[in-house]
Amino acid sequence: MNWLRWFVVSTVVALPFLMAVEATPVHADDSATRPNIILVMADDLGIGDVSPTNPDCKIKTPRLQQMAEEGLTFLDAHTPSSVCTPTRYGLLTGRYNWRSRLAKGVLSGTSEHLIPADRATLGHLLQDAGYHTAMIGKWHLGWDWHKNGKEIDFTKPVLNGPDSNGFDQYYGHCGSLDMPPYVWVDTGRPTSVPTRKEGVTKKQNPYGWYRNGPIGDDFEIEQVLPHLFDKSIAYVEERVKEDKPFFLYLPLPAPHTPIVPVPPFKDASGMNPYADFVMQMDHHMGQLLDAVAKAGIDENTLVIFTSDNGCSPEANFGELAKHGHDPSGKYRGHKADIYEGGHRVPFIVRWPGKVVEGKTTNAVACLTDVYTTLQSITNQTREATGGEDGFDLTGVFGGDDASEREALVSHSIGGFFAIRRGKWKLCLSHGSGGWSNPREPKAKLQGLPPMQLFDLEADPAEKNNVAKENPEVVDSLLVLLNEYVETGRSTEGPKVANDREVTFLPEGFSLPSP
Repeated sequence: MNWLRWFVVSTVVALPFLMAVEATPVHADDSATRPNIILVMADDLGIGDVSPTNPDCKIKTPRLQQMAEEGLTFLDAHTPSSVCTPTRYGLLTGRYNWRSRLAKGVLSGTSEHLIPADRATLGHLLQDAGYHTAMIGKWHLGWDWHKNGKEIDFTKPVLNGPDSNGFDQYYGHCGSLDMPPYVWVDTGRPTSVPTRKEGVTKKQNPYGWYRNGPIGDDFEIEQVLPHLFDKSIAYVEERVKEDKPFFLYLPLPAPHTPIVPVPPFKDASGMNPYADFVMQMDHHMGQLLDAVAKAGIDENTLVIFTSDNGCSPEANFGELAKHGHDPSGKYRGHKADIYEGGHRVPFIVRWPGKVVEGKTTNAVACLTDVYTTLQSITNQTREATGGEDGFDLTGVFGGDDASEREALVSHSIGGFFAIRRGKWKLCLSHGSGGWSNPREPKAKLQGLPPMQLFDLEADPAEKNNVAKENPEVVDSLLVLLNEYVETGRSTEGPKVANDREVTFLPEGFSLPSP
């Protein structure tokens, strides 16, 4: 970008923000002042599982509480999907996952890559802004193993991994930690060739189970979480020696299954292994924040902590309830569902002197907004593609009560949609659209209606379907959702194509007139 273009863009972007809030502007003028960025995404962590987003939380999370007291906590933040793979797609591309070829479900540990190399991602965005970019952790967006028939040849390089999606380097595993193969890949190179298979059944360990499959000699299931934090801290320590800023994307494998807390966290919660594992994750997050401070880059490092969806029933909600703890807080449902417990998640932002401190906000946010927000912070212009469903949160970072987001589209594991505008949320499903009761087949048999409208202000637990009483609200939300589908975006900009034909209406229904 030449100096004139930079001046015009930075002035246009920054001035409205400066006029809106009396805070230090979060937009960086050049690569020398652009912040380091660390984006940590937990796996299956519910909004009720950490104290910053649940005052009744019974799990001790002191380091995330400290991060919240030193930063900004969103109470109305959402994942684009209520399961792993599609949320990761939405986070990295700023685009709703249902626009991709993945209409429902998730990928496996052997699936081919989902994000094409020419699709803009956070990695590409920050490379263009002069950042060194790294992914350390659980990818779960597919990459292309070298295969001889159905067998993987672990002696050959992996193709179309994170390095094809904007990351200068990466270190991680392909699927969830309960999905084989259990092999580390270091920027395209498997670090070992498995000589055995390993797995644990649910009967053997209802919390620590993982599917049987090939495992590398250097891959220890119980040590994966601390190992990834060690790798991340080493990355931070190495990058501070360089002149350019860095972007670290750290998608954690925890507290997803296998739930394998290690001493001193094992049995530390007094509840169950899931609560222990959350405590361990909180501890490691504190170690990472301490490493940033020790490296002398605390004041110029933006740290974001969130989760990829709500808590999984593998956490054993019944056992946790005996101790007064609910991973979904006051919300209905859990991972996989279209209800709030499936996609409303912790979202904590810390950047000393730039992001308001010790505040909570009710501004609606989606993880697709991270793309546009970092685009704004690094003073880059919006393109026709990339961030099609992302809104700039920098105003909220500085103290504004709301962003420019008009509505939120949510998606369940079964491919069911919900759209929310203001207090109204319309679920296009008979039941949960996921794993909690009533599941979709049973909900149909019960004769439950195919659309559910909830007033989240009066009914945050989504108990009362008021669709019949508010037909005009239902119609307006259907029209808006159709507009988002047809234009290929929910933000201003040119019409773009989805990767597949997207349908959302229940069987037998047609769109109302606009």
